[in-house]
This record gives sequence, C-alpha cells and structure tokens, in this order.
Amino acid sequence: MNKCFISRRRRLCNLLQEKGLEVLIITQPANLYYLTGFTGEAGALVAMRAEAALIIDGRFTVQAREEARGVSIRLQKSTLPEAVGRFLRAARVKRVGYDPAALSVAQFRELRRAAGGGRVWRELSGLVEGLRAQKDPSEIAQIRNAARLASNVLIDILKLLKPGVREFEIAAEIEYQMRRRGASGPAFQTIVAFGERSALPHARPTGRKLGKKELVVLDLGAILGHYCSDITRTVFVGRAPERIRHWYRAVREAQAAAVAAARAGVECGEVDGAARRVLAGYRLDRYFVHSTGHGLGLEVHEEPRVAQGQKQRLKPGSTITIEPGVYVPGTGGIRIEDDVAVLPEGSEVLTRVPRDFIEL
Repeated sequence: MNKCFISRRRRLCNLLQEKGLEVLIITQPANLYYLTGFTGEAGALVAMRAEAALIIDGRFTVQAREEARGVSIRLQKSTLPEAVGRFLRAARVKRVGYDPAALSVAQFRELRRAAGGGRVWRELSGLVEGLRAQKDPSEIAQIRNAARLASNVLIDILKLLKPGVREFEIAAEIEYQMRRRGASGPAFQTIVAFGERSALPHARPTGRKLGKKELVVLDLGAILGHYCSDITRTVFVGRAPERIRHWYRAVREAQAAAVAAARAGVECGEVDGAARRVLAGYRLDRYFVHSTGHGLGLEVHEEPRVAQGQKQRLKPGSTITIEPGVYVPGTGGIRIEDDVAVLPEGSEVLTRVPRDFIEL
C-alpha cells in the first residue's frame, strides 16, 4: 500500500509543477489519508516537489510514525497554522498553494504571518479531490467490499420490519449489524423513514412506529477499510395500492436508465438527465427533488457530482451513486440507490440487493 501513497504524492507534485507552485498545504483528514496513510483527525501535510512533511501535535506522534511511511514527521510546538508557517519560512519556499475552504480567515492570517513576507499565496481548491475522484483497482475493491457488507445488512434488516417497530430501533440495529460484520462505523447517519415520512429525502429516525400498509425507506452505508458505501431500498408493509406500484416502477426504470448511461466519457449531467427523462415520461419528474448521485470513496459525498448541468465527464475509476427518487408530500417517497464503478469498458454495480418491489 505504501507504493500507492508514493504514487499519489508523485502525481500531486506533477500537478503542482504544472501550476508553477512549490508547495501545497493539505489539512483535510481524507486527503491526509489518501496521500500518506495517516488516519489522525488533525494535522497538515506540506507537499513539496522534493519531500513531504506531516506536521502533527503530540497526540499523534506514534500513530504518524507507524502509518505515514515515506514522509517527514514534524512535531508542532505551537498552533498548527503557526507551525506550518514556520516550516515554510525555514524551507524558503516562495510559491504556496492552499485550499481556502479548508482554512478559516483567522487561520490563514496566522499562517501567513508565521511564514513571513516574500511569499506568493495562491488559492487552489479541489486539487487532491480531483485525484481522488478517479479510483484505482484497489480502491474499487475496498468500496465493493463495503457495498456488499451494507447490502447484506439491508437484506437481513427487512426481517425486522413489523408493525409496531420504531424507526430508531431499526436504525440502531442497522448500525450495530454493520459494526458486528467488521465496519468501522456508518458512512453517514442512517436514514429510516416510515409512511408519510418517507417523502423526506434525508429523514432522520424518530420514535414513529411502523403501521400496516406503509412505505419504508432504508438508506444506509458502511465504512470498511476507510472506504464508504451507500445503498437505499424502499419496501411496502402489506399489499401496495396501484399508485405506489406505479411510482416504484417509474423510479426503478429511471435508475436503470441512469445506470446504463454511466460509462466512461459520458457527462455527469447526461447520467442525471437519463433518470429525469424517464420520470418525466411518467409525469413524476416534479417530485424528484435532488440530484441523481454523487461520487463515493473515502467520504460518502465527493467528486464527481451527478447532477443537472454537470459537464464533468466520467472516467474509468469514477465511482458514483445512482439514486433517483419520487417524493410526494403527505403520502410518501420511493428511492432506489446503488453504487456503480465506471470501468474502461462498461460499469459494475457494486451493491447487491434485488431491485424488485418488495411487499412484506
């Protein structure tokens, strides 16, 4: 795995050279792991063409030396911005890149003051995230394992959906089962929504009890080997009326169309459009209130965005969710979501749960 981190840092340095920069300051935990293997929640990587230095406080010294091979470990003796600034001053670098979204105004002022004058500061957003958007085979394998774990949990949880059970009870069992099977935790707060609450795309579990003849939306994801999965299925408790069947059929066809469109070279907006055109044919497009999907990896939401108007093209290694839905206020909602890896030829659906309409 060390070779992967070295290769990633080399690619980053090539990008810095292209942009005329000597150094990039990186503080986001997911980016620190991606480039070094360090899993601590605080620190800064100063990536330069000749070397990379990881600046951390005393809580992470031993951890950094064990995890971050091939980088220089520097102990901060002041605040992190001041320690990074002093390092830049000592290294005598002039052209410095930083992500303005990762630093507060106060932190940047402290960093610049500690670094001293004579430096050119350049805002540079999303450089590492752009590298992360294109997964290598080992990363896709990790996401596949996380997707299968989540899929197996979802299948088993369906057995617990009986009238009288509460949303938060199901959510707690989902997260327990994920950890029991090896996950380090949920990729996001698990969504469990019964009845009319299923019309809330990001419903949080409550004490609401499941009744008879109601929709159930389950949206869950696991972190396994640092990588995330994300899957949603919608089921009905009892015999569903024809209106619900109609909605489900529309969402399933929309998702299938988007999955079929997810190929290398295709614009993300076109994948989104494939789902919307199907829903428009059913006259349900006005009830689709979010984007069709998002990138998936070390974080559950990352590049690329699979949304209207997005011109970014999918590449081999792009790993995304595809999750169209229909949400009718006061009645309920339906969402079907899978994780999809774009390959040099075609794509692979990583989640493994049937998409047939399930009546319990």
